[in-house]
Amino acid sequence: MNPDFKTTSVRAVVFDLDGLMFNTEELYVDVGTEVLRRRGKQMTSELLDAMMGRRPPQAIARMIEWHNLTDTVEAIMTESGEIFGPILDARLQPMPGLMSLLDALDRAAIPKAVGTSSGLEFVTNVLSRFELIPRFQFLLTAEAVKSGKPHPEIYLTAAERFEIQPPQMVVLEDSENGCRAAVAAGAVAVAVPGTHSEHHCFDGAALMVSSLEDDRLWDLLGLHSK
Repeated sequence: MNPDFKTTSVRAVVFDLDGLMFNTEELYVDVGTEVLRRRGKQMTSELLDAMMGRRPPQAIARMIEWHNLTDTVEAIMTESGEIFGPILDARLQPMPGLMSLLDALDRAAIPKAVGTSSGLEFVTNVLSRFELIPRFQFLLTAEAVKSGKPHPEIYLTAAERFEIQPPQMVVLEDSENGCRAAVAAGAVAVAVPGTHSEHHCFDGAALMVSSLEDDRLWDLLGLHSK
C-alpha cells in the first residue's frame, strides 16, 4: 500500500463493473469465442488483452481489425447480443465479496458510483437483477464520456460529480486499461485482477489485492468489520 495514503482521505469509491463487480469478463470471452468460431477464427489471450476495458464498439473494432474480418461493428454487436442473452441469464454472478463490501460502505456512509466502459442499457440490466441501482449515487457508462479508458475522462468526471478531488476517491479496477485511467486521473487506484487479467501491468496502483474480500482493501477504505 502507498504509505502516503490515509484512510481518512476516502470520500468516495468508484467501482468498475465488468470483471470487478460481476463475472461478465469471462462471459464476454465465451461470446467472443463463439463469434470468432463461426468465422473460423480464435480468441487469443493477446486479442483479449487488446479488447479488455474498452467500450464495446472499440473492443469489437479491435477484433475485426485483428482478424481482418469483413463484418461491421454493428453486425457483430447485434450477433454478440443474441449470443450473450442466454449466457447472462444462466451464469451471471457477483464477484466474491461484492455484497459485503457494499454493505460495509453503506454502514460507513461512503458514497459509491459505477464507472464502466459498458453501455447504460447493459449496466442497468445487470445491476437491476440484484437491486443495486439505488445503492449508487450515479452510474457513469460509455455514453457519459467522449474518450474511453485508458483515458482518464471517466474518473475525472466521477470526481467532479462527487464534488471532490481525485486523490480523495478510490477506484476499484480489474484491468490494465481501467487502472491506467484511474492513475491518470489522479485517483487512488486499487487493482483487483481476476484470472483474465492477472498478467496485466498495474503500475501506479496504490494497492493490488486478490479479491474484494481482501483485508488490505478494507483497511485502505477504513472498514474494519465483515
